[in-house]
Amino acid sequence: MHSIDVITFGEAMAMFIADSCGPLHEVQHFTMELAGAETNVAIGLAKLGYKASFVSKVGADAFGKFITENLQKNRVHIEQIMTDAYFPTGFQLKSRVTKGDPEVQYFRKGSAASHLAIADFDEDYFQKAKHLHMTGIPLALSLETRDFAQHALSFFKRERKKVSFDPNLRPNLWNSEKEMVDTINFFAKQANYVLPGLEEGIKLTGYQTPADIGSYYLDAGVELVIIKLGARGAYYKSPTEEGTIYGYPVAKVIDTVGAGDGFAVGVISGFLEGLTVEESVQRGNAIGALAVQSLGDNTGYPDKQELRHFINNQSQRSVRI
Repeated sequence: MHSIDVITFGEAMAMFIADSCGPLHEVQHFTMELAGAETNVAIGLAKLGYKASFVSKVGADAFGKFITENLQKNRVHIEQIMTDAYFPTGFQLKSRVTKGDPEVQYFRKGSAASHLAIADFDEDYFQKAKHLHMTGIPLALSLETRDFAQHALSFFKRERKKVSFDPNLRPNLWNSEKEMVDTINFFAKQANYVLPGLEEGIKLTGYQTPADIGSYYLDAGVELVIIKLGARGAYYKSPTEEGTIYGYPVAKVIDTVGAGDGFAVGVISGFLEGLTVEESVQRGNAIGALAVQSLGDNTGYPDKQELRHFINNQSQRSVRI
């Protein structure tokens, strides 16, 4: 019997959200929240009732305590969050906006999480998990975290367990675009499910259409590609299925950060429950729509009852090709 449904790893940060709109250098008051693509996914899955674990390192500082306590409060398993006595916890500043994407500035270089290494990999612990979710962010933090990521991915492939991969491109963390594209694709092609945004897919493959982007990864051996199309929903392609699941209408977009991670929560949870690809993508669209209507990276993620209510009371179209 597995004791963990989904395991993920990466860097968690303290995030200071501006209390007022305007350029970050003019803001005087901020509210501290938790940030991190992988922690967003873990929290979203925990809210839906799944056993989700986050693996990382934090510094022996106030930010590290804030992160572990916040994750624990959200029922995320933190047994494999290690405290580093030397390197600090990273943090970021995030502007407040009324529409569009906020400005984000990172203070993460040399953080404790960037020193997560193969020596920190606990095989017995990872063996407990059914599913591994990865993003491209740890691949950019350091060669140590990249090696850890490859070790975790190879372990899950050997164990014949499923791996989902969200590129989550962060160009400012890479030495060059070529290094980013080559490294991200190397990892993506080893995963079972690849979940890029459309612009990410274009940058990573050179192809312009969702169908061609999907084929690029399918030809490399990926089982399923799901491409996020923003307000238009999502496109999916496997060797036997293809289609577009339209998004849900949103009256007002407050904050887009975390929507893609919420989408991953919906898709992964759908697969864990044995839903079809269409149903899983629909769930991803629903959580993404809820996420953009709240300030903060994961505050809009629903529990199961809220998710069911939202889906049952919204109009949506799907197209199968």
